[in-house]
Amino acid sequence: MMRASGVSVVVNARFVTQATTGVQRFAERVSLELKAMFPNAVFVSPKGVINQEAADALGVLQVGTRGGHAWEQLDLPRYLRSNGSPLLLNLGNTGPITYSNQIVTLHDIAFIRYPGSFSWRFRAAYKVMSRILLAKSRALLTVSEFSKGEISSYFGTDNSKIFVVPNAVDSRFARRIPVAAAKPYLLAVSSPNVHKNFSRVIEAYSRSLVCGTVDLLIVGGQASSFAKQQFDELPSGVRFLGRVSDDQLIDLYSGAVAFVFPSLYEGFGIPPLEAQACGCAVMASNAASIPEVLGESAFYFDPLDSNAIAQAMDTVVGDAALRGELIRMGRVNVERFSWSGSAQVVARVLRSLK
Repeated sequence: MMRASGVSVVVNARFVTQATTGVQRFAERVSLELKAMFPNAVFVSPKGVINQEAADALGVLQVGTRGGHAWEQLDLPRYLRSNGSPLLLNLGNTGPITYSNQIVTLHDIAFIRYPGSFSWRFRAAYKVMSRILLAKSRALLTVSEFSKGEISSYFGTDNSKIFVVPNAVDSRFARRIPVAAAKPYLLAVSSPNVHKNFSRVIEAYSRSLVCGTVDLLIVGGQASSFAKQQFDELPSGVRFLGRVSDDQLIDLYSGAVAFVFPSLYEGFGIPPLEAQACGCAVMASNAASIPEVLGESAFYFDPLDSNAIAQAMDTVVGDAALRGELIRMGRVNVERFSWSGSAQVVARVLRSLK
């Protein structure tokens, strides 16, 4: 097992068995950095790996016979106790509720602030699980000062116990020569759930001056934990593309006129940084953690006002000089974040828990 300053650590790598969203990307990239820093780290997962590349790079050890939450609540703690009850690092919002020697990561509390985005089973389970885990964990990781304040305020967690470990952008995300598109397009990337606010951005697009001359492409799939969203009477220029590969996503960022991020609530929000890394101008909601992450590098709008979103679309699409300045500031903003720097924060927390 990994030993740093006398601390033995196992990393919960259940994320290699899950589809990649922001949470899994965070867990994967931080884990890969930790593996490079501590070659003897032990990463364990259930069977059913779907991210084989990451599993191979981490040397993931598959333990137990169950999958999903059952593995995490039964097989994982059994494995840990049979190996001397080492410190467990959880990077993906969950962990075993009967195990005390652990660090838990909670990215945000969207399931509390925006319950309509989630199934009732998910909300009920996560409220109970999160409260127990936060009480048991020796330290808590989260992705922004905004989320730190949210968690502390709602759960009453001691601020000194919470450490901010920001997201970042993989080096693969860089501008390419755009692939020719049939029509110019605005791009949005996220799961289409209530707090992601796509109903308003679609309404805004239909009211905008650019509707009909510029398309609106929306990338992202809906996880089973989220309440299903339906969008009726879509304008002809709106297209939902579903999940795409990173390679396809980089092409889409590189070719977009601008990127739209209308979310009402984010613990961090990786897509705007990915867009900026690919040389795409960003217009974004002025809510939650988004101004903390983007600083002065985005054109902001009120996400509750469809007219304000439409005006932002018209302004950014119609002003090439503004887009150029947003692209320049975006590239500078991306440099504030790195997976290496984030992993170093985690390493310091690990070393402090002797």
